[in-house]
Amino acid sequence: MTLRTLYPEIEPFETGMLDVGDGHTIYWERVGTKGAKPAVFLHGGPGGGVSPKQRRQFDPKLYDVVLFDQRGCGRSTPYASLDANTTWHLVADMERLRELCGFDKWLVFGGSWGSTLALAYAETHPERVSELVVRGIYTLTRAELEWYYQFGVSEMFPDKFERFQAPIPEAERGDMMAAYRRILTGSDRQKQSEAAIAWSSWEGQTITLLPEPETSDHFAEADYALAFARIENHYFVHGGWFEEGQLLRDAGRLKDIPGVIVHGRYDMPCPMKYAWALHKAWPKAEFFLVEGAGHAFTEPGILDRLIYATDMFAGKK
Repeated sequence: MTLRTLYPEIEPFETGMLDVGDGHTIYWERVGTKGAKPAVFLHGGPGGGVSPKQRRQFDPKLYDVVLFDQRGCGRSTPYASLDANTTWHLVADMERLRELCGFDKWLVFGGSWGSTLALAYAETHPERVSELVVRGIYTLTRAELEWYYQFGVSEMFPDKFERFQAPIPEAERGDMMAAYRRILTGSDRQKQSEAAIAWSSWEGQTITLLPEPETSDHFAEADYALAFARIENHYFVHGGWFEEGQLLRDAGRLKDIPGVIVHGRYDMPCPMKYAWALHKAWPKAEFFLVEGAGHAFTEPGILDRLIYATDMFAGKK
């Protein structure tokens, strides 16, 4: 079987900066064909920002896709800001963007943290979602956070976990997220930068099944790491501002939305059991468990299923 690959590079046909209030302005862009099937792409992190490669998961002849840098990251301002930056602010920002573009409904597409935000948005505004495509399911429960930042993935990558622990005094390692927060929100800029790179690198080095320097090196870039680490840690310390188990509890609100769930068998940041639980709670969605794959959307089997989903929902045979 020939695996599907990214569509050719494409430039936005429209870009802008949207004032969403609270001192925040978010960067947005539209790619594809104006007036074609509406879609919105939600990047990961939180704090990751959008990249040109992410545009290429949609057939540009068939889609009118909105991508945006969430609050505090990418080209949005103020950079790395944590003020008025929560899941529910982002859900409201999505509604502002939808209205700005004049869409009644749109396909919502997100992976990793983007899947979290996609589920939060779809469960809040199901009437605005034509289809839902989610990858690397993360429901942001305490157990998922502990698995990745405290004990679990540490057993799979002890060498890399030692580097993740290094900025934190040994006496504070019983709660790694809280210890990182003290540094990432502190006044020592040198320590803040070192901690941001360590936090971000831990993710960059554990999201692919096999080492992928192009991916991991990007996570270690100081400018990128600062927003990524500060914003991601901020969200995770606060549990995404969800009630425990909320996204799976409320998955019944997705019952009328066609969807696709894609998950790698060996996804380290996002244990497969939560993707399986979402599949059980949302039977209308087609579920693809990709063997021999980790977390990143660039892994061939995962990318194939994502492009299958966008092609299918655009009516492409």
